[in-house]
Amino acid sequence: QVQLVESGGGLVQAGGSLRLSCTASGRTFSNYAMGWFRQAPGKEREFVAAINWSGRSTYYADSMKGRFTISRDNAKSTVYLQMNSLKPEDTAVYYCAASPVWGTIVLVTTSFNTWGQGTLVTVSS
Repeated sequence: QVQLVESGGGLVQAGGSLRLSCTASGRTFSNYAMGWFRQAPGKEREFVAAINWSGRSTYYADSMKGRFTISRDNAKSTVYLQMNSLKPEDTAVYYCAASPVWGTIVLVTTSFNTWGQGTLVTVSS
């Protein structure tokens, strides 16, 4: 399996931006679709965005469309989540994950077999 390490979280004011990174090691990164999920305190983990092996196909949760952008650099074995116009309700631990499959099935956590440790994003009002 691939191993994943997220970075880039932190404290930001509402309306600000952050870019999260997730770097993979181990097996071939380009064999995996990648996703970002988040989990706020007391809530279930929810889908944020996903990107296929080539980077040419993406999915977004409705509440993130137009504000968040997922991208990947297979040469660097890294997937990114650019987050703009952040809101206090975006506060959560953000996780990246790897999936051997693609399609709308990646909107659910069970499609992903490898997870990072998470990075905390806090948006102050």
